[in-house]
Order: sequence, then C-alpha cells, then structure tokens
Amino acid sequence: MSTMSWPSAARRAAGFARRNKVITGISALFVVAIIVVSLTTNSSAAPPSDPAAAGFSLPALGQTGQQVSLSQYAGKPVIVNFFASWCPPCQQETPLLASWYKQEHGHVALLGLDENDTTANALKFARAKGVTYPIGFDPNVHVAPAYNVDSLPQTFFLNAQHHIVDHVLGGVTKADLAKGLRLMNSTS
Repeated sequence: MSTMSWPSAARRAAGFARRNKVITGISALFVVAIIVVSLTTNSSAAPPSDPAAAGFSLPALGQTGQQVSLSQYAGKPVIVNFFASWCPPCQQETPLLASWYKQEHGHVALLGLDENDTTANALKFARAKGVTYPIGFDPNVHVAPAYNVDSLPQTFFLNAQHHIVDHVLGGVTKADLAKGLRLMNSTS
C-alpha cells in the first residue's frame, strides 16, 4: 500500500490534469500555427494564376546587343526553361534539352532563361552542355517571380496564344517533352 494520503494524491492528480490541459492546449496551438503557415506559404508547382504566360525580354547570353523575348515568338508555341549553371538537376536535364532541340530545330521554339548566375559560368555551362537554343540571361531574377518559379529547373509549355498548357517542376524527361509538345500543339 502507498503511504501517500488521499488529499495529497488528489492534489497531485489535479496538478497532473492541469499540466496535461496546458500541454494539450499548447500542442493544439502549435498544430494550428503549422497549418496556417503551410496554407499561407504554399509554394505549389501551379502555373501563374493568369493562364497567359508573362512576357519578358532579356539580354541574350553571349550575344551583345541581342535580346531574347517571348514576343519574338508571337503566334508560335514555345517552351520556356528556367535553369542555372549551379543547379544539379539543371546540369542533368540540359544535355537532354540540347539534343532534343537539335533534333526538333525549326519545329519547336525553346527558350532557356538562366537565372541568378554569372555570365562566365552561364556561358561555360551552355557551351559544355551543347546548348544551341536561345538563352535569356537573368542574373537578378526578374522573370522567374512572374511564373511563380521559386526553385530550379522548371519548364513551361506554352501554346500559340502563349497560354501555359503544361508545367514541369524539376528536370524534364523525354516523356515530359512529348506530353508538353502534344498539349502545346493540341490547344494552338
């Protein structure tokens, strides 16, 4: 048998109950706070709220005085790929995009947008990966926010009216390119 008296055991149980209620309340507030934060800062891979892609005009990488702009491709489907030389998934996907573009050259417009990079690194990267498609150079990340791009790489498939018909978050595959091309051309 316990040597503790009934009144002291009751007080002790009441203390445990109060602490349990406080801990439960704090835990509930913590869970609610996590839910609120996740709902207000959700960074989904959804395209911009306006289905029309944001226009842009950037200096062409390695081509002084030249520009790469979406308006140059008015009335044509376009693939827009956001990347950077320092991005490991970009380093893996770029050779695929470069070889695919060479095979499709003249049939598909592909624009690379190099974000948050240095000119030297971007040029070295593009040459090493065999890139021949136009690259807009955006070292201060002006275009990416208009597309809700907060991680790299990301690829947008635009139909002839420059409405976003598909979006790939992460490195593209041949299957992604085939699907995006099909969607671009079916809604043109």
